[in-house]
Amino acid sequence: MRVLVTGGAGFIGSHLVDHLIERGEDVRVLDNLSGGSLSNLGRWRGDPRLEFVQGDLLNPAEVEAAVEGCDAVYHLAANPEVRTWRASPEDHFRQNIEATYNLLEALRKRGDAESLVFTSSSTVYGEAALLPTPEEYAPLKPISIYGASKLAAGGLVSAYASMYGFRSVIYRMANVVGPRSGHGVIHDFMEKLRRNPRELEVLGDGTQSKSYLYVGDCVEGMVLGAEEADKPVEVFNIGSEDRVNVRTIARIVIEEMGLSGVEVRLTGGVEGGRGWKGDVKLMQLDTFRLRSLGWSPRLGSAEAVRETARELARGG
Repeated sequence: MRVLVTGGAGFIGSHLVDHLIERGEDVRVLDNLSGGSLSNLGRWRGDPRLEFVQGDLLNPAEVEAAVEGCDAVYHLAANPEVRTWRASPEDHFRQNIEATYNLLEALRKRGDAESLVFTSSSTVYGEAALLPTPEEYAPLKPISIYGASKLAAGGLVSAYASMYGFRSVIYRMANVVGPRSGHGVIHDFMEKLRRNPRELEVLGDGTQSKSYLYVGDCVEGMVLGAEEADKPVEVFNIGSEDRVNVRTIARIVIEEMGLSGVEVRLTGGVEGGRGWKGDVKLMQLDTFRLRSLGWSPRLGSAEAVRETARELARGG
């Protein structure tokens, strides 16, 4: 098979590329390198199984060329920022919704790919009243523009798959962590502590509690679900089976950086202690549907955080 991975030079995308090539697949990566890096694909440099295309999903001609001859597509390219000061509504509309539309149009016109895997987000559930939250939970009321953009893009994926005859698998993902990560709470804490090893500012009241999934567990689940799904449109939650709060993450990061005497300063946050507007304070997904196919994460949330902090501290 030839598999296209959009955003394949990014954090999760590059780990997925590793996994697919190790399984014997030929992989084409489409990435504009705005958030990814060729160094993430360095182990495959010169390997004929990897084809790298520097291109942008906002350019329809480049997208049509990229999908040609591919049997399956993993669509990971997106703007992942929930925080409004790092990404505007226009950023999310163009990079998450319009980009997905361009990819779907290319698949409709070319018609080669038999399946599309799309990485959505737990944020589509908004402030879910039921934890762990199953895929059937409704109504879906995201509280961030990022969550809304992922919900809209997922709706487009479902509709195009239903109308134009390819299978789609939509993953609603917990917080994915691991080496090569340049985004998220662990990365942010480490950057702050490198600037000032005596104090760590924590946004919110510290009780925010969420599920964290190690990237190796994530890509294994993604590939298994894509192979085993037997419906035209399938939705899977993917995450760990527990959660960890921000105070604990701060403690783990401090320990793994080998620091002591660090003052943890809580900002108090907004709207009941969340870190920022649009921040879902409590999140844990019900992963029974994917686990019933034979997948389970090796690491729990705290273990995934600790392993990630350890590897990032070593320069991973």
